[in-house]
Amino acid sequence: MPTADEVKARIESGIPGAEADVTSDDNVHFSARVVAAEFAGLNLVEQHRLVYAIFEDGELGGSIHALALTTETQ
Repeated sequence: MPTADEVKARIESGIPGAEADVTSDDNVHFSARVVAAEFAGLNLVEQHRLVYAIFEDGELGGSIHALALTTETQ
């Protein structure tokens, strides 16, 4: 199971320049606030897809049961 710090590192390495704040009480359900210049011009669904694309097939819904996102542009 990944930790909140591992999820944060994955997001920040997958979206260069992004800043992520990730929390989890059980290392299965995560909440993340992600701020990235790359989100500029994208709608909310496109921003979330960009984050979800970082994770491997089956990882979301598997070892990461849930990832609640809040996304913002820099």
